[in-house]
Amino acid sequence: MEEEKVLSKCNDRRVVRDLVEELIAIIEAAKSMGEFRGTQRKESQTLLRLLKHCLPLLEELRDLDAHISEYGISCLFKLRKAFILAKKLLKTCHAGSKIYLVLEMDAMVTRFISVYDKLNQAMEEIPYKEIGISEEVTEQVELMCMQLKRAKQRTDSQDMELIMDMMAVLSFDSDQIAQCDSIERLASKLSLNTLEDLKIETVAIRKLVKERRGQNAEGTQKIMNLLDKFKRFAGIEQANVLDDPVPCNKSLQKCSSLTIPYEFLCPITLEIMRDPVIIATGQTYERASIQQWLDSDHRTCPKTGLPLTHTALAPNVALRNLILQWCETNNYQLPKKEPPPSPKNDRGDKILTLIEDLSSGQLLVQQKAVTKIRMLSRECPENRVLIAEKGGIPPLVQLLSYPDSKIQEHAVTALLNLSIDDKIKKQVSKEGPIPAIIGILRNGTDGAKENSAAALFSLSMLDENKALIGSSNGIPPLLVLLKEGTIRGKKDAASALFNLTLSQSNKSRAIEAGAIKPLLNILENERIDMVDEALSVLLLLAAHPDGRKELGQLSFIETLVRFIREGTPKNKECAAAVLLKLCTNNSNLLLAALQFGVYEHVSEVSQNGTKRGQKKAAAILQLMSKSEQI
Repeated sequence: MEEEKVLSKCNDRRVVRDLVEELIAIIEAAKSMGEFRGTQRKESQTLLRLLKHCLPLLEELRDLDAHISEYGISCLFKLRKAFILAKKLLKTCHAGSKIYLVLEMDAMVTRFISVYDKLNQAMEEIPYKEIGISEEVTEQVELMCMQLKRAKQRTDSQDMELIMDMMAVLSFDSDQIAQCDSIERLASKLSLNTLEDLKIETVAIRKLVKERRGQNAEGTQKIMNLLDKFKRFAGIEQANVLDDPVPCNKSLQKCSSLTIPYEFLCPITLEIMRDPVIIATGQTYERASIQQWLDSDHRTCPKTGLPLTHTALAPNVALRNLILQWCETNNYQLPKKEPPPSPKNDRGDKILTLIEDLSSGQLLVQQKAVTKIRMLSRECPENRVLIAEKGGIPPLVQLLSYPDSKIQEHAVTALLNLSIDDKIKKQVSKEGPIPAIIGILRNGTDGAKENSAAALFSLSMLDENKALIGSSNGIPPLLVLLKEGTIRGKKDAASALFNLTLSQSNKSRAIEAGAIKPLLNILENERIDMVDEALSVLLLLAAHPDGRKELGQLSFIETLVRFIREGTPKNKECAAAVLLKLCTNNSNLLLAALQFGVYEHVSEVSQNGTKRGQKKAAAILQLMSKSEQI
């Protein structure tokens, strides 16, 4: 009996030691990852710091000679599971697709919250006294648990500027992308400026596509479309970056230099096709991938965006024979067909129940349901589609007028999240939410006002909504938010105003409502750091005669010259664009700019500025050369 106890104790110690060594190795691997993506850097560093705080506990456990009960060991296995999830999350934030990390920013927030929660649960359940952990280390663990809870509470935030920029880029055609102000800001923030950057991003996207195994085809296509737009902006015109041959790692161990011809890859999954089929537009896809796309009620070609006249699938026999011949010649084994993904009825039933609770007569039930719907709507595109399909939009729109401020905030934020999807955006618009959203923008909580401005920006991507928001008196409360809101609120308001003033009728409405003065105040306030946003809106207002009249003051011309002289490359570009607009029909303003010393600085921009900045500066120089007065 004593011998059995000793053996059991030795086995327990071995299990604990192996577990602890694995946990320490996970921390060391996370520490060696290096820099994290900018969009998730702060949260990743916080998570890594919290993992490091576990080292004293793990080192004490490794050196411990005491017997640990089965319950204690099960707690360590639970901690191991949380560590593995944390490592996977950090790896995604270190080497994952930058475009994916922005598009799925809210889903990443949810993943961080989940990891914090699992780490906290595992740490709290370990029986420290029973194991014999020192008081000093136990106190450190208690402090860490408090930090985990704070981190979980703090994580629920969005970088609305990034989201707004991404939505703006998505709304532009690839051929017009050079005209989109947001693309340069995004390319700079995400470090997607060069061919090398884009090649690295392509590798990350291919890995993501492979992990998805054909699921979420619409989201995958959106990521690839964005990558193509970044490529075009970088001036890579010859071929899509994704058209580069794909290196084969696993199946081609004898010849690592072999590459799969791009024509053999499904545009949705970027994997070699086993059963290629042709759709109505003439494009070829893997049968299972395009069938899943069609089963999700899509009636457009994923690659071209063109509508499908029919949904019949014709086998591409010639391409299949070429693929088989290539595989035989190169000794390449086609991957086995993956089983179809399991049905998501459980998630659909859960969402349907929550939607039914939105119309409950009980306040607490409604609050809980709308909070959960808000969280689900930000997690992933599939949830957004399910919420729309199960009829979640009408009750959410009704809750916009509910007398509870928190319910209003959750409802408008859920609708904002849903409207990220272009198809769902149209469904939201059909329910007529705009008057109620404007009401929240006037009278809601600070958070609700900010998200209402963001929602108006998103909905105003549809041209018919631009006029509706303007005629519904939505511009004045946006100007109030621009004057009095937080930094985030000001940026949300400026983004919405920019989109709205693309409409000629809204230009006059904004000018009459007094938009120019707060925009000029923003230019003078260095702490706000919204020069580009303010100048972009002012450029649109300068296209209106009343706007040019109000902006044609010497003090403003001097301000523009100052930004052309001292600003960032983007500041110089925006200021040059506004100056060109004002001076095109007013040689007096051009003369004033010259007196403020603009010539030297605009000449410098014409040589070394951004692409758009060079064009605007060259146009100003040409205007100067043609001006008889000058």
